[in-house]
Amino acid sequence: MTYTDIVASPHGAQLTNMLFMDSNSSIMEFFPKGWLEHAGIGQYAHHWMADQSGMRHRGACWDPIGDNCPSPNDDLQCFYSTKTARLVTTQPFSQNGPRRSLTK
Repeated sequence: MTYTDIVASPHGAQLTNMLFMDSNSSIMEFFPKGWLEHAGIGQYAHHWMADQSGMRHRGACWDPIGDNCPSPNDDLQCFYSTKTARLVTTQPFSQNGPRRSLTK
């Protein structure tokens, strides 16, 4: 990670390794559908780490495609179903979102 300039990754513990990156590096996160609504404040952890380390958190791409929560009235169930969801990206989503964010 020491020689990595850009990391584009699904949100998760693997992003903790960004602490070994140069302070001028850029981070891009991908989230499954529903994560924005159900994850709470923890979804910003890697953004804060990047800011504190002098890196540029170039944004997040929220996947517009995926399964809806099986129990819409149960926030905890929705969180768990979202946490284990797969990223299902379409070509326009995967090409346009990151490109705009990383080239700023």
